[in-house]
Amino acid sequence: MADVYPLPDGYLSKNTRTNLETLRVHKGQILLSCSGTIGKVCYVSKTLDNQIFSHDLIRLNVNIPMDIGYIYAFLRSSVGNMLLQTNNYGAVVKHIEPEHLSGILVPNPPDKIKEKINDLIIRSFELRDESNESIDNATAMLIKELKLPPIDGFQVEQFDNGADVNAYSVKLSELAGRIDGSYHLPIIKAITKHLCANASEVTTIGDKRVSKDIILAGIFKRIYVEEGYGIPFLGGKEISQLTPKTEKYLSRVYHTKRYEKELKVGEHNILVTDRGTIGIVAFVPKHWESYAVSQNVLKLIPANNEIAGYLFIFLNSEYGKMLVRWQTYGSVVNMIDNNSLSVVPFPILKNVKAQAEINRLALYANELRYQAYLLEREAMSVLENDVFKS
Repeated sequence: MADVYPLPDGYLSKNTRTNLETLRVHKGQILLSCSGTIGKVCYVSKTLDNQIFSHDLIRLNVNIPMDIGYIYAFLRSSVGNMLLQTNNYGAVVKHIEPEHLSGILVPNPPDKIKEKINDLIIRSFELRDESNESIDNATAMLIKELKLPPIDGFQVEQFDNGADVNAYSVKLSELAGRIDGSYHLPIIKAITKHLCANASEVTTIGDKRVSKDIILAGIFKRIYVEEGYGIPFLGGKEISQLTPKTEKYLSRVYHTKRYEKELKVGEHNILVTDRGTIGIVAFVPKHWESYAVSQNVLKLIPANNEIAGYLFIFLNSEYGKMLVRWQTYGSVVNMIDNNSLSVVPFPILKNVKAQAEINRLALYANELRYQAYLLEREAMSVLENDVFKS
């Protein structure tokens, strides 16, 4: 729920023995994580409306519409979050219940202040929704131009379609030094063949027309400092959020040289998780500039802004993610590296105007996310200065 564009990681059967409607969330609610990691807060806007979420969330229904954004901001603040943390229980897995919220005191400033904070928060989430819609439109245009069927719609060649196992043959000339079966899945050959038939050209991510560089940060001993004294250090879990919340800050004194060489990210860089859950993709917005990323995240620097957005949309699509994960290696911890990402197939569209429009929509979506961040930051500033310090 903390992701700027949350996607489901599972699906429930309608035959599940529970009332699914009690798990459904609705626009205007505030969601609060209540088990494990306590205190994550989200507002249900158009993107999440009517979706089914885990029972490990408290659904907060606010009586007065003007108070929704204000309460969201209060619970997101350091003060509100601290109050939530002091109300948890449990020795192993921390937990809070809805009744614990009833004892939390909330400042009640003049309506004018609450209305201002509410308007800023609601507008921030409207921009996030618009950003997500732009990405959806760009992805739909990509699929249309490449005539891509659903993933399960591809015709794959099996060695024996009647077998109980996924059996297929591989030519010796196609081994490419890999004897792991997952590298030679027929679906990959089917996707690549389809791209070649419907694109103007299929090159690779490492093509200098596509990317300037793909950087995998080295492993090093990290010297951490307190917030405000160092460089925000992002891992794979944070890059899907609008405002990554990290508790790790690298010392500028000890890590400046490495930071400038391989850790620093810039606007319109593309981040790709390279181990564990592989293939999570993020398009770096302006407010992430000068953050640092760990060796768990590959930093892809597009060749220019004329292809950066299109490149992100392709990698972020289910087809792009599948081609990225195709490069996975490792027996204990799955991973890819910069060389793996560089050889991922990448289609150039026949329709030059369509590719430019896809690129424009992605860049526009990224700018909307930056503006959404600025609005929420302004709301938090009003809360801090006009409520907490008044």
